[in-house]
Amino acid sequence: MKNLVPPTLFVGFVMTSLLLACSKNEPFDTQIPETNKQPTSAQVEGNIFEPALVDATDQRIAQLKVPAGFSLAKFADQLGKPRMLAVSSSGNVYATSREAGTVTLLRDTNADGKADQKQVVATIKDVHGITIYTDKMYLVAIHEVYRADIKSDGTLGQPQVLITNLPDAGQHPNRTIAFGPDGFMYITVGSTCNACADSNPENATILRANPDGTGRIIFARGLRNTIGFGWHPQTKELYGFDHGIDWLGDEQQKEEFNQLKQGAFYGWPYIYGDGNYNPHPRPMGDTTYAQILAKTTLPVLSYNAHAAPLGLVFYTGSSGAASNFPAEYQNDAFATMRGSWNRTQPSGYNVVRVHFDNGKPTRIDDFITGFLVDNNQSQFGRPVGIATMPDGSLLFSDDNNGVIYRVSYKP
Repeated sequence: MKNLVPPTLFVGFVMTSLLLACSKNEPFDTQIPETNKQPTSAQVEGNIFEPALVDATDQRIAQLKVPAGFSLAKFADQLGKPRMLAVSSSGNVYATSREAGTVTLLRDTNADGKADQKQVVATIKDVHGITIYTDKMYLVAIHEVYRADIKSDGTLGQPQVLITNLPDAGQHPNRTIAFGPDGFMYITVGSTCNACADSNPENATILRANPDGTGRIIFARGLRNTIGFGWHPQTKELYGFDHGIDWLGDEQQKEEFNQLKQGAFYGWPYIYGDGNYNPHPRPMGDTTYAQILAKTTLPVLSYNAHAAPLGLVFYTGSSGAASNFPAEYQNDAFATMRGSWNRTQPSGYNVVRVHFDNGKPTRIDDFITGFLVDNNQSQFGRPVGIATMPDGSLLFSDDNNGVIYRVSYKP
């Protein structure tokens, strides 16, 4: 839809006949009946605004805001549109590009915090998700999962296809992949649409399979588009950021941080936030919103609407590593927010920290800001992939200016 109208055009949506007006912050369930035996009415305001892209100059990078003691610099640039990242135990960095269909190996051979070698090591159409497990590389495209040997020089052997029949992508083609503490493979599969009753039960889910791709099951469902996910290092509980529904106003739907449990349902497309009813689509048949809410697992935290969470990593610096973050960062999560396109004032375009106390998430704070410039009219970075290095530093990618940034700490 965003390609059909100018970037600054105000767009108004009215669902069915308007019986009552509501503000964009008012809960929709005050106007939404339990079944379609009564009319549903909701007025929803939507805005399209995309900050202009400007270059990632040294001057602009220097004004990025990080906490005291931290520094940020380019690790690599001129990478096209790098998306997700994986790092080997030896410090080899791998970046996918879904647009180019490539996996690029980056190496910092002189340990100066900057990549000095760059090499494309795989070409796979629509490749996006990437992870390393038992010294092998696993990659996921729209329909396929691949496994490849990692050679001693960091290059990859011929990828072997493990899965060929993941669901069609539609609106959300960005599959991601990781292995849990249980040794199973986990794959995210977004919905095909903004809000609809997807016909394929594997859409809007997280799937689980054996390392060879067999035994696939739906692990969790009702997730519109969870891309970044990971396991808390101490509790081994699984968490992920889900993208909220569009066109519910500037402040709704907020991005959801969920604890992901096997067999759980997370509400999409009918329930959002702390139990709000989505006015469209309605539940099918005689099912009521209340019945769906009763079986919905609600988010544990939320973040600014339309911020677009992409990558997530739990921080566990290695013992004695040169760039380890302070102890209070251990076992917290970092997430990239690629940034909004359908909000009056942009949200996201940053990296956030999810605080955990006693193994439970407590709040979300901004960690890196400043990619929005010119009074929020322009931006020079949309954070996407994120990973930690063996030296304790943090990497994250920007798929607009083709940069991977390195965040390090020195007291």
